[in-house]
Amino acid sequence: MSCGRAEELVRALPDRWRTRQRIAVLHVLAECQDFVSAQQLHALMGADGIRVGLTTVYRVLRELEAYGQADVVRDGTGERLYRPRPADGHRHYLICRSCSRSRPVDSEAVEAWAGQVAEATGFAAVEHTVELTGICAGCRPATPGGHEEGSSCR
Repeated sequence: MSCGRAEELVRALPDRWRTRQRIAVLHVLAECQDFVSAQQLHALMGADGIRVGLTTVYRVLRELEAYGQADVVRDGTGERLYRPRPADGHRHYLICRSCSRSRPVDSEAVEAWAGQVAEATGFAAVEHTVELTGICAGCRPATPGGHEEGSSCR
């Protein structure tokens, strides 16, 4: 993600919600390559010397989700993880259960199936959640060297 993507996220929020704290959260989130929890994002901000309350971080992430600007998955403990939604829309991801790295996957079949279910049942505004998890090549024990440790931000 780039600074340009952060600006897109800022523009997605109503003017009255564009505070210094919210904008700081959006800029740090836009730098993350993979899904991140609110607490991880808060820690990254603190490490950069950005003072924002954890409650504000949670609030901004919920707002992004509500405005369709963030993809959300749950980790193994049920904690919500966030990632800025790509400009081209909703995606599904395959997430490593070991290091949390994520990769977008082709999900045309899932989208078509959800549309068929909606049409067959007469439901409107149908939403769905599909979570695929596994162990990436870098985390599999048979892989020499393993994966790089550390945050996937920056």
